[in-house]
Amino acid sequence: MSTVSIAVPATTANLGPGFDCIGAALSLYNEFQFTQLNSAETALKITVTGAEAQRVQTDESNLLYQAFLKFYQHIEKTPPPVEIDIKLGVPLARGLGSSATAIVGGLVGANLLAGEPLRQVEVMQLAIEMEGHPDNVVPALLGGCRLAATGLVQQEWEICNIPWHWDVIPVVAIPDFELSTSEARKVLPSEYSRADAIFNSAHLGLLVRGLESGRGDWLRSAMQDKIHQPYRKSLIEGYDAVYSAALNAGAYGMVISGAGPTLLALVSTDKAQDVCQAMESAWQKEGVMPEVKVLKVDFQGARRTDVEF
Repeated sequence: MSTVSIAVPATTANLGPGFDCIGAALSLYNEFQFTQLNSAETALKITVTGAEAQRVQTDESNLLYQAFLKFYQHIEKTPPPVEIDIKLGVPLARGLGSSATAIVGGLVGANLLAGEPLRQVEVMQLAIEMEGHPDNVVPALLGGCRLAATGLVQQEWEICNIPWHWDVIPVVAIPDFELSTSEARKVLPSEYSRADAIFNSAHLGLLVRGLESGRGDWLRSAMQDKIHQPYRKSLIEGYDAVYSAALNAGAYGMVISGAGPTLLALVSTDKAQDVCQAMESAWQKEGVMPEVKVLKVDFQGARRTDVEF
């Protein structure tokens, strides 16, 4: 039998003005173990542990397994019977890229079991095809903060690494309710004004420089957005209260992580714990019980591990 174990980081996407084009990997992980079975055994066995494990499908509809199948379909080979163990560390449907971890995990696991016939860039392309956009799957695979833009050739992507200053710390507040990506997209307008497009272009440029330099004054302005947050924040109970608390405690800014409802603040190292406590307290006063974490940016992305399952 052949066994591989991998870890895939959570991600935060959009980062304010970077709607659907920028994302960063965070130090929360889903872990996956793939064991190729003898052909005489069952074709698929999935076990899941961790918070919300009972909500994860354990049949062929499982997204991780769907990515596994897509890989073998792409290389035109029959997928082997496999046992998959899933250890959940990334909350489901909270705007932290849980589906991206499954897609990346399934593709990377399949590639390893098959002897790595595909290069990383080919695995990335398959992941983008499955997800539909690159902002979560690319940092989940590659790590770090990544900006994705379409190339001159159809279906080709240009991926740019965005340097992230050591003193820019991500703090996430994960609420005890969910928000689906499809619901969050329904509230967005179909068209935007020229002024709003210019506003976001300028602030995305400033965000990139702020992340690289660690300049708090740039980040305070850069995290503003007119494309998605003004519309989505109404779906997140207590948003304004948490926003005010985070800034008053010293955060450079606060944004919706992905499609939400998790909220992400960027802070300096010396303010991280203050902001963490302020966000938690503010949301609790609104009747929401959040889990608030001071995280790091993960610069490795998906990788093989020696995790005990």
